[in-house]
This record gives sequence, C-alpha cells and structure tokens, in this order.
Amino acid sequence: MARPKRIPDETVLDKLLETLAETGPDNLTFQRASAAAGLSAATLVQRFGSREDMVEATLLFAWDRLDALSRAADAEASLDAEGAIFLLMKLTPADAGEQGFANSLLLLREDMRNPVLRARGAAWGTFLANALGRRLAEDKNEACRFGRQMASVWQGAQIWWGFTREQPLGTFVRKQLEEWCESMGTT
Repeated sequence: MARPKRIPDETVLDKLLETLAETGPDNLTFQRASAAAGLSAATLVQRFGSREDMVEATLLFAWDRLDALSRAADAEASLDAEGAIFLLMKLTPADAGEQGFANSLLLLREDMRNPVLRARGAAWGTFLANALGRRLAEDKNEACRFGRQMASVWQGAQIWWGFTREQPLGTFVRKQLEEWCESMGTT
C-alpha cells in the first residue's frame, strides 16, 4: 500500500513552478526540486518518474493556472473592445523583472518543444482568440481573425517591451492594444 502524501501535489507543483521560473527548465534538477519542495529527490522520482516528466507536470500545472485566470477574466470582462483589453491586461504580468521576463521565455520555449505542452498552448490560444474575437466583431470569421490578431499584438507588445523597458509593462501593453483597436475601428 502506498504511503499517504505528506505534501499535496498542488503545493509541490507550486514550489517547482517558482523554481522553474528562476532556473529555467534545463536547470531544474531533482536536487534543486528537492530543496524547493521540501521532499527528498527519491520521493520526487516516485511522484514524477523522470526529470522530464517533472518539468512537464510543472508546466501543465502552470497551464492549468493560466486557463483558470483566462476563464475568470473572460467572465469578468465586458463584451466590447475595452473588455478585450481588460481581459488581456488581467493576463499581463504585473511585475516583469529582467530575470523573470527572460526566464518566462525559456518556459515558452519548453512549451513549444514538448508536444503535450504545445497542444495545451494551442488550445489556450484558440480559447483566447475566441474570447477576444466575440468582443471585437459580430461576424464569426471576422471575430476569429480579430481575436488572433489582438492576441498577437499583445504577445508582441510584451516582447518589444522586453527590449526597451522604457515604461512599466502594463502601460506599454495597454497603449499598444488601444492603438491597435483604434486602427481596426473596434473602439
């Protein structure tokens, strides 16, 4: 009979996600994970199997959080262009320090390399495009197109901000989204 878990999976994954964000996926070892989670490396091997499975489980946990945050923001946002901007601003990191921003790109790289995580990202992208699109256009085809474009502007704004950092991230992203909505005639 298996021993009961002293520390729940969610607590372990939360600690591993913090560590993964600091170290990047390639540097998350069982030794580092053990120190972060307060469990022995052997216990982590029992829970996850391999280092790769531990990284994947941690990033799937992050996707679960992003899905929940996205659905909550979707439910809260008004059904207009300002609601679309509101939704994306809820998903924009409030504090994007230099190291944190660079490490989040490492996590994104891992999401693109792993087929399971890539599928999760694709599903979230479809949800986000639909959530934005229904706030931007009534025609279904146009809504899908506008939603994808707005999501792309949002992602691109964060990347461009990473190079200049001349103002707070939220200020920069909001301005880019407002300008895009204005150019599309959705405001």
